[in-house]
Amino acid sequence: MEFNWSRVLEVLQTSKATLDVKLLLMQHLKLVGISLAIAVIIALPVGIMLTRPGFKRFLPRVMGILNISQGIPSLAVVAIFLPLAGIGTFPSIMALTLYALLPIARNAIAGIEAIDPNIIESARGMGMPASMVLWKIELPLALPVIMSGIQTAAVVTVGTATIADLIGGGGLGRLIFTGLSFFEPELIFLGSALAAVIAIVIDQLLNLANRLLTTPKSE
Repeated sequence: MEFNWSRVLEVLQTSKATLDVKLLLMQHLKLVGISLAIAVIIALPVGIMLTRPGFKRFLPRVMGILNISQGIPSLAVVAIFLPLAGIGTFPSIMALTLYALLPIARNAIAGIEAIDPNIIESARGMGMPASMVLWKIELPLALPVIMSGIQTAAVVTVGTATIADLIGGGGLGRLIFTGLSFFEPELIFLGSALAAVIAIVIDQLLNLANRLLTTPKSE
């Protein structure tokens, strides 16, 4: 297959419904944004809960389930949701959310458990209730590790979202699979390059947010 750069420019300028790059780019961002937000809403509270004394006994079982879900090939995850939820955006988001849970929950647990127990004991000794210790001490100290987990989940989700088109989810995967079907390496390159750019931009934005949230504010 001979590579033709003019074909890449042609696709970027096209407005056909099947290969409208702007539309596919927005679909991809929608898939990533919604699934990542849902994953954070689910995995972060679960990770925090599993560090509490009353729930620590469930930690191996829950993390085992999440590890299994992460170990399933991404194509298999999409295939599992196909008969359960049909085709379209909804099953794609479900599959992507499942894939993003592990790094967020794992880093939340690791970040909280890495805190020096003496700091927590000192806060409790000052009369702080458990809820305030969590919000004022544990979460701020664990935030860099938690944000690192969200960054990992975001990058993984951007890459995995390219296969959402197999079940009608749209996104940049349509460029890649169209290129494979019609032996057009330009489309494969364009879809892959745009996905890589999205992953880099999201990673850098989350890294910036991490620095802003964790940098001590001067008085």
